[in-house]
Amino acid sequence: MQQLLRKIAFPISLVYALVVHIRNFLFDAGFFKSISYTTPTICVGNLSVGGTGKTPMIEYLIRLLDRHKLAALSRGYKRKSKGFLLANPHSTVWDLGDEPYQLFRKFPEVSVAVDADRRNGIVQLEALVEPDIILLDDAFQHRRVKPSFSILLTAHNDLFVDDWYLPTGNLRDSKKEAKRADLIIVTKCPDVLPESEKVSIIRKLKPGPNQQILFSKLKYSESIKNGKGENRMLSGLEGKVVALVTGIASPGPLLTYLKSNGIAFKHFEFGDHHNFTDKETESFHHFEIVLTTEKDFVRLEGRVKNLYYLEIAHTFGGEDKKILESAIKGLL
Repeated sequence: MQQLLRKIAFPISLVYALVVHIRNFLFDAGFFKSISYTTPTICVGNLSVGGTGKTPMIEYLIRLLDRHKLAALSRGYKRKSKGFLLANPHSTVWDLGDEPYQLFRKFPEVSVAVDADRRNGIVQLEALVEPDIILLDDAFQHRRVKPSFSILLTAHNDLFVDDWYLPTGNLRDSKKEAKRADLIIVTKCPDVLPESEKVSIIRKLKPGPNQQILFSKLKYSESIKNGKGENRMLSGLEGKVVALVTGIASPGPLLTYLKSNGIAFKHFEFGDHHNFTDKETESFHHFEIVLTTEKDFVRLEGRVKNLYYLEIAHTFGGEDKKILESAIKGLL
């Protein structure tokens, strides 16, 4: 049914594409201004709606730059607050949004802020925090800011070159805008990716002369956590009644990982950034283990018994890892 609705909406997608192209033309022609800042900024984003691993990439950069004074700036999707907000010990997931709150809890040494106006957010961070570098989460389409370095993510099984504009497809920006990226990272690659397939993907993406294309895999933890310091090995879930609750764009890789580890589960699938109702959470209470993603955990914590989350991280092959680390550290 959803696919049929997407096809019916094709004329709307043409209008959307026209608006996107006009907007980008106005920026390219200088009618709209892109502003750069004194503080180095790294933008992580995509051309599609969700599902490429932006937050795990921000986490990767935080670990890579852990010797520096860092700030992370996000829109704070679906938060209940307005304007600029710098995370503090009293902040909640509803103040910041799920992904910024996840970063704030996981990396207390990083100044995490939210603001739909990225320009204002950067100015505020420069004044209040004076960071060495600012990480811009999901900001590739926000052209009012010209970042020092741009990383564009695209999922292996859903390359942006094969996509179409919303609402028929998942593209929210023009494929041509990939030219603005310094690095293009193909995420969620299979464990074994033949060199011939890498070459084929690179040909499809058609990088510019100064662009490099890297490949990453998602690595899932072998243990689960409950937010109270308790870790349990994933292998210990065999034979238990497990509910898997996801409110993310692309749960497929997680399902594959759990099945490959012999974990039987009932999957409760919700839309990305879903705000769970009390009625929905009540349906999870009779399970021995309720397993979810780290992003969903911050919205379910304290509302669901026996709740655990599974961490994920990007991993790179040796040469790709060197290229990424060299490019990022070269900014400082």
